[in-house]
Amino acid sequence: MLFPPRCPLCDEPVERGRTGFCKECSGKWKPEVHFISGEGHKFAEGAFLCKYEEAALAMYRFKYGGRREYGKVFGRQMACEMKYLLQEWGADGIVPIPLHPRRIRKRGYNQAQVLASALGEQAGIPVYTNLLERCRDTAPQKELNALERQNNLKKAFKIYKNDVKLSTIIIVDDIYTTGTTVDEAASVLLAGSVKKVYVLTLASGMG
Repeated sequence: MLFPPRCPLCDEPVERGRTGFCKECSGKWKPEVHFISGEGHKFAEGAFLCKYEEAALAMYRFKYGGRREYGKVFGRQMACEMKYLLQEWGADGIVPIPLHPRRIRKRGYNQAQVLASALGEQAGIPVYTNLLERCRDTAPQKELNALERQNNLKKAFKIYKNDVKLSTIIIVDDIYTTGTTVDEAASVLLAGSVKKVYVLTLASGMG
């Protein structure tokens, strides 16, 4: 009652008894699934739910403003809108892109993990939050050019816990731009027992 969840679109408190968006914003945002080609990438295929500019303020508050509850709303929506893809891909598990511990201490949570947990719960797919570890605290990708992005993420991830054998994995992140981050994570997973990797993100900043 003291800290009610807030609507991802307007950031106003959501009325009691409602989940997700407030009454005023319900139905305003109509996401559309967009595909990401795996050509030239380590992953087989990918998809995102909206273009970054369509949810820029919501994503900023979710990532930097402590609005962790936004991720639960968006994750459930990803599961519903991408249901047919999840069935088609038949993944054994979902793996969120990890944050370095220093970033988690500063932010309070990993936004990709919040999305992945809500998506996995809604879709009935196990989420493995300890499979990958971010072993380097890399510079923010948005501040770098294409070549710098590639060099920035080299050896940034490693397998942390490999006591499960997964054949097909879906990597989840909050935003897709060039694919450098998910490619590096996919490379690490494919070097192990994983045979195929797919990618799902909430938004994309491409173009």
